[in-house]
Amino acid sequence: MKSIFNLSLLLLTCLFSFGQEYPRSTQYIFNNYLINPAISGIDNYTDLKLGYRNQWRGLEGAPVTQYISIHAPIGEDFVRGSVNSFSGAGYNPLSRSYVDTYTSAEPHHGVGFYAMTDKAGRIRQTNINGTYAYHLGLSYDVNLSLGISAGLASTSIDVASVLVNNTSDPLLSADYNNKIRPDVGGGIWLYSPRFFLGASAKQILGYRSATPNKQTNLSAYQTTTFYGTAGYKFFVDEDIAFIPSTLLTYWLSAPMTIDANLKIAYQDKFWIGGSYRNNDSFSALAGFNISSLINVSYSYDSTTSALRSVNNGSHEIVLGILLNNRYDVKCSTRQF
Repeated sequence: MKSIFNLSLLLLTCLFSFGQEYPRSTQYIFNNYLINPAISGIDNYTDLKLGYRNQWRGLEGAPVTQYISIHAPIGEDFVRGSVNSFSGAGYNPLSRSYVDTYTSAEPHHGVGFYAMTDKAGRIRQTNINGTYAYHLGLSYDVNLSLGISAGLASTSIDVASVLVNNTSDPLLSADYNNKIRPDVGGGIWLYSPRFFLGASAKQILGYRSATPNKQTNLSAYQTTTFYGTAGYKFFVDEDIAFIPSTLLTYWLSAPMTIDANLKIAYQDKFWIGGSYRNNDSFSALAGFNISSLINVSYSYDSTTSALRSVNNGSHEIVLGILLNNRYDVKCSTRQF
């Protein structure tokens, strides 16, 4: 009986996993690149990030996500030219003065790459994508970028350690236990010194998986995931900015998810914030720009769903490295 229960649990977990979008991140405001390829090369340095998320800590088999991302601009007029509204090295991109003197970016290209792995119970999902974007100025302070991503998505299920009486059961050799599929996405990003507005889609191709035994009629369909995000920057004084933002996530197999975030930044030194995800969690966030090379951010999610009684919250940490940082800035010039 226990073997049947374990196998049923494995199957249900598998079907549930296929119905989900990319692993979510509380710190989307810190790395929107993961959900929108149009951000590739948005700043005039090479942006490298390493992320780790331990979701629902204390719950056995809970999701653990790790990723690495890197993207950079291409185009000497943008990378080397004085087109970023800087008066000199070390200028603060989060100051009111920077916003008042901002000019739109020179037309340029951006390329990038990210790899992400998410393990939940016996299921591991891995995504590897390359990205490309083109940026151009629409007016003196408004920019538009269009981006695409392409790569591979792999899902594997560890059934070797499942104890069953009949090892020839078709559920143990179903084609969706280990599968590699193409992954294509696209996005658009409108941005200025005071606001950003983006829309993107991942897993545009979609796919269907089913067991080899047609009589079981067990199948799962991975639908396209759509993202919409927006944010605005308000200044309290020269060095303190309030940045509210939101992220909408929609896919056909589940209700829409809404993330609401408020970030308060002091100069380019540090920021704190709070976030709410409907029917899921409240979060506290903080980040420190240690130097013009390294920054780090951390978030803690307190669960509000039915899982709150069986876990100790979710932890997420992101390490950012700014390579080829010509102007020695400590934070992003064109993201918030």
